[in-house]
Amino acid sequence: MSQRAVAIETTDYHTGGEPFRIVVDPPVPLAGDSVADRRARAIDDAGAQHLRALLCSEPRGHADMYGGFLVPPDDDGADLGVLFWHKDGFSTACGHGTIALGVWAVETGRVAAPETGSVDVRIDVPSGRVTARVRREAARVVEVDFVNVPSWVVAREVAVSTSRGEVRVTVSFGGATYATLPASDVGLAVTPEHLGDLVAVGREIKWALNDSEVAVHPTDPRLNGIYGTIWFDDLGPTVDGQLHQRNVTIFADGEVDRSPCGSGTCARLAVLAADGRLPAGATLRHDSIVGSTFTGRVLESVDIDGRAAIVPQVTGTAYRTGEHRFVVDPHDPLVPGFVLR
Repeated sequence: MSQRAVAIETTDYHTGGEPFRIVVDPPVPLAGDSVADRRARAIDDAGAQHLRALLCSEPRGHADMYGGFLVPPDDDGADLGVLFWHKDGFSTACGHGTIALGVWAVETGRVAAPETGSVDVRIDVPSGRVTARVRREAARVVEVDFVNVPSWVVAREVAVSTSRGEVRVTVSFGGATYATLPASDVGLAVTPEHLGDLVAVGREIKWALNDSEVAVHPTDPRLNGIYGTIWFDDLGPTVDGQLHQRNVTIFADGEVDRSPCGSGTCARLAVLAADGRLPAGATLRHDSIVGSTFTGRVLESVDIDGRAAIVPQVTGTAYRTGEHRFVVDPHDPLVPGFVLR
């Protein structure tokens, strides 16, 4: 190893309170024929895993850190590609990260945008091609629409044994696969004082289903697995008639999404649409456990290999929190770091 310190530069954003650390020029090769292939190879690549762990782990990160490595898109139809990562590995989708990348692409000039108006930033992610539709007013980003891959209900009334008794969950896909259920089913609510219990039982549900048949993607085994558990509270309609829910997503191995979760909101939209609770033109107000909000709606209904699905859109925005030049001292014994949870 070189005796000189190694530097890694990042630009950090938050979307609804959830961090997103962007690495424009990853200092390790991330080979592959597509973004999905690059993710599959990165999972088994020691260099990619070391860099991911370095930026997630203390003292440079924390147990709930999230980010992405920029990679080439699959073809000229997209502006960029990205490999999403968290403390436990590489994920297949990330709505809050897509929103942050749209803001970053416009703010840095990577994608030209009108001072007032909107522009589409097309991004290849492991689950497919998504769009961040970035709107500006007087050269300031004011809102981003995340248009996701088609999303659908996988299964209903799936029984899971937990430390709080048996529960029944709905499994749905929104770029990643989630188990969803009301927090009240286990006597809890989506509030900070209940977070410890929500994390514990959410992990139980995720791991109980992760290798089951409901976790199998119908066409791409690289997308297999239950990404997380979504707990929600139904808050009734807002004054203007919006469907109003609050949620917290417990993903990976006990990570907590501070935002209302972009891909998770898409998974919820698929369920609500199938239940007839989101008729044409209706909007979901989706709050997070920290009080931030996304809005979601169904753009269209589609057929995916004989499966009823929707094209979901989630709206929010992101804000830059810092630009960092992390240094790795070659003599530091605590590399890539540690996670105290």
